[in-house]
Amino acid sequence: MGMFYGSMAHTVSGRKKKVTRRKNKVYTSGSSSNSPEPFRRETPVYASVAGTAGVAARVDAPRYTGTLVKGIGTMHKSNAVPIINEQEMIDIARMRR
Repeated sequence: MGMFYGSMAHTVSGRKKKVTRRKNKVYTSGSSSNSPEPFRRETPVYASVAGTAGVAARVDAPRYTGTLVKGIGTMHKSNAVPIINEQEMIDIARMRR
């Protein structure tokens, strides 16, 4: 296994390599008896998107419906903290950096 230094377009000494391109052969039907037929696979027919009902029902976004958390406070550098009671709200408001 060889190691490549630099790019494949340049030699080891740094000179740019000459670009040689291959010309693709074009086969036409009936031009010669030994020319291969192009391979075409059969693609299955799928149901249209509008006609399908889907696989599963859409799930609603989760929402907090409880009564324990009164609100959300910010402590340090946009750190969101749940506020449960009045005393926590006062403590968070009095905190210093």
